[in-house]
Amino acid sequence: MSEAGNGPLKGLKVIEMGTLIAGPFCGQILGDFGADVVKIEDPGTGDPMRQWGRSLPKGLSPWWPVIGRNKRSMTLNLRTPEGREIAQKLIDQADVLIENFRPGTLEKWGMGYEALKLRNPRLIVARVSGFGQTGPWASRAGYGLIGEAMGGLRHVTGEPDRPPARAGISIGDSLTAMHAVMGITMALHARERTGRGQMIDAALYESVLAVMENLVTEYDLTGYVRERSGSILPGIAPSNVYPCAEGEMILIGGNGDTVFARLAEAMGKPELASDPRYATHAARGANQGELDGLIGDWTKGWKLDALLAHLEENGVPCGRIFRAPDMLEHEQFKAREAIVETDHPVFGKVKMQNAFPKLSETPGAVRWPGPDLGQHTDEVLAEIGLDAEAAAALRGKGVV
Repeated sequence: MSEAGNGPLKGLKVIEMGTLIAGPFCGQILGDFGADVVKIEDPGTGDPMRQWGRSLPKGLSPWWPVIGRNKRSMTLNLRTPEGREIAQKLIDQADVLIENFRPGTLEKWGMGYEALKLRNPRLIVARVSGFGQTGPWASRAGYGLIGEAMGGLRHVTGEPDRPPARAGISIGDSLTAMHAVMGITMALHARERTGRGQMIDAALYESVLAVMENLVTEYDLTGYVRERSGSILPGIAPSNVYPCAEGEMILIGGNGDTVFARLAEAMGKPELASDPRYATHAARGANQGELDGLIGDWTKGWKLDALLAHLEENGVPCGRIFRAPDMLEHEQFKAREAIVETDHPVFGKVKMQNAFPKLSETPGAVRWPGPDLGQHTDEVLAEIGLDAEAAAALRGKGVV
């Protein structure tokens, strides 16, 4: 792992005023690539992500070491005038502010974008919210599941005969964070030309909408409403999950003509490639269910590892469905250091995903896990001229 500050964002000062996932994941990405991210947290409880998780080993969340990594934590009560004054001094020196309060909160505190840019014209403010900073729904509370539904994702996720399903992760929040990061890097590039910062308005529902492919356009042109299709892509076959012996499953993608011919050969049924029901892309799509049944009957007779090797030898795209244990043992993950280990003061060695994407000259890195609440408060206060005595006085008044 590279040392602190060697990433492409070295020297970038970021203030993160965010909780849960969308805002903090934005800060995590910036921190992974070298930015100095100061996370402002409430003195009492900090970010709720410190308590989230299916289990709490040693009383701590296994989520926090990841989403809080590469950040400095300071506590600050933004509901007090002194807390807001300190925050303002930090923002005056910052390049980027990330916030995901409900729209209007910063304005209520006298820290709206128009006020902030008067004091720091180069400031870039990334505002993350459910529905954006404008429009009739701007002031509504917007969580990930609502944005995923409004952006179209929930309706097309799951089995067709069941209610819409969750993707398994908070994908709406993560997509919004990524769009906020894209906006920040674009704004940094623009600032090189203009000398001025700007505001990024990253709405959760729009970030989901952005990855919905041709869903809207197809309806506009044809009237077709895309529906849930489970594990298949309608009309694209074979491309599905198939059962193996001993209850395991395999993914096979053989929908191209030449690839399907190789799959048919691997199945010991080369005649399938010239069968009128399966010989063309359109024919395979029209007979998708029947074809999946034939393939599934064949895969049931194989153990997963043997089938993977057999299909790979025949040039057929295939793969196992990975879980965390599979990732930790797999040669590709190891070769690319996709999962790294970092030292945690309580857990000891902690494994987590690395910083992505990989940059050849200035790669990102996991430099430290999520810090203790307020671990860097005095350090950050000193950087704006407040000594230990001042910090103690602020602590006594509940400001930090």
